[in-house]
Amino acid sequence: MSEYFRNIKTGAVTVATGLGITLKHFFNALNRKGDAGVDDVDYFRQVDGLVTLQYPREVIPTPKIGRYRLYNNIEDCIGCGQCERACPVSCITIETIKVAPDDLVVCGKTSDGQQKKFWIPVFDIDVAKCMTCGICTTVCPTECLVRRPKRKEKLRRHSRQLKKTENKRNS
Repeated sequence: MSEYFRNIKTGAVTVATGLGITLKHFFNALNRKGDAGVDDVDYFRQVDGLVTLQYPREVIPTPKIGRYRLYNNIEDCIGCGQCERACPVSCITIETIKVAPDDLVVCGKTSDGQQKKFWIPVFDIDVAKCMTCGICTTVCPTECLVRRPKRKEKLRRHSRQLKKTENKRNS
């Protein structure tokens, strides 16, 4: 019988401890964390206060070597296929058509002045297969294949969608 009351006492103490911690965090959340911005070194050392970030005004800084979504600036791509050959999971598909000598002017040049020698009708990255290793970005001679944070793409898409809705409402 004494073990029964001991278990009740242990349960009550455990519940009271958990409730105390919860109430402490609840009342501390009424105060916003200090004035340190997310980019500040001491941001994560602040103990008390609300920890929710006000996205998109506040964003956790991401590392420069983070694994981001691949983006290809097709205007700078020369169609060499090095990224396709270097990809260990074959998630990049490139189809090229050789430019005729009299069409070189029409094909154009890259932003750094290199003459394009291939038309690129298909440049496809299968993001379901991509393991974001970044090997393809290192072998690209024109540096047209880069990794971009998903966040920026989503914000751009979202702002475009907002503009479209505003235009429809105004029309």
